[in-house]
Amino acid sequence: MITYWHNPRCSKSRAGLALFEAEGVKVSLRLYKEDAPSADELRDVLDKLQRPVADMIRHKDALFKDLGLSPQDSEEILLNAMAQNPALIERPIAITDTQAIIGRPTDALKALL
Repeated sequence: MITYWHNPRCSKSRAGLALFEAEGVKVSLRLYKEDAPSADELRDVLDKLQRPVADMIRHKDALFKDLGLSPQDSEEILLNAMAQNPALIERPIAITDTQAIIGRPTDALKALL
């Protein structure tokens, strides 16, 4: 089963969901802005992404700058910032038991099909 961290207001997130639906893949939707993941959950997803934490956070978002954050901040600082401010989480993210993929570009999600 794929868990899909989704923001219905985001065109990339909607496109990723449409890709899974077109392929007949059922996903468990998590509206992460309403149901914010904990720092531990974010760490688990980061491990599955096998990418640096800076790839998982929306560092061009005004909130990122307003909070005084930097892409060079420690993993702990950035994970806690995302847990407290889920709008900072890059989206969409598709998660399985063994891996996670950020759906930017949308075609990246095809690796889970």
